[in-house]
Amino acid sequence: MILDVWWKILILVGGLAALRLTVPFMKRVPSPFRSSLVELLDSFLVALALVFLIIKPFVVQAFWIPSDSMLPTLRQNDRILVSKFIYRFREPRRGDVVVFQAPDRALAMSFGNNHDKKDFIKRVVGLPGDKLEVRHSTLYVNGKAVNEPYINAPPTYEFPRDPEQTYEVPKGDLFVLGDNRPNSNDSHHWGPLPRKLLLGKAFVIFWPPGRWSLVR
Repeated sequence: MILDVWWKILILVGGLAALRLTVPFMKRVPSPFRSSLVELLDSFLVALALVFLIIKPFVVQAFWIPSDSMLPTLRQNDRILVSKFIYRFREPRRGDVVVFQAPDRALAMSFGNNHDKKDFIKRVVGLPGDKLEVRHSTLYVNGKAVNEPYINAPPTYEFPRDPEQTYEVPKGDLFVLGDNRPNSNDSHHWGPLPRKLLLGKAFVIFWPPGRWSLVR
């Protein structure tokens, strides 16, 4: 899901750096052209450093949507931008669409025991201490039915299975569900999401053309 191809980035940076070191010694190239080329390469290297050492790890990152689990909010093959710094300043809220490193138990359900680390995207529906139920195709939080105009279809399951119980979100955890409730590998299958696994909050769809919109 995450758009990371680090070995290609390293090759690109290494190639630009090597060219930058070589240009001043190209005696057959006119001096004014060499100076301009050096300035251009310096600018490229600084820009790459800003993007991959500061912006991408700490500010904003692009992600690709691989499935229909967040329909209709997000479609398969949408590209989105995710704010990676927002949760340094505030806590997650109910309704936030979040990207996170999937817990091992979630990955095991999707890919079996042989899997690489994957990133998931879901909607926060429960905060620490919230009491949750899914009954008669409706989500209840702390005893109140939640209006969810963003879901693709009502859930076809009940949660928890015992109708006499509610589920309380543990301290330090979140409860996340896909907007395509009947077809989502989410917390109703594998349990709460540790807060520490959050990567950021989705805020805009930037691709494909015609799909540009804020993520709500």
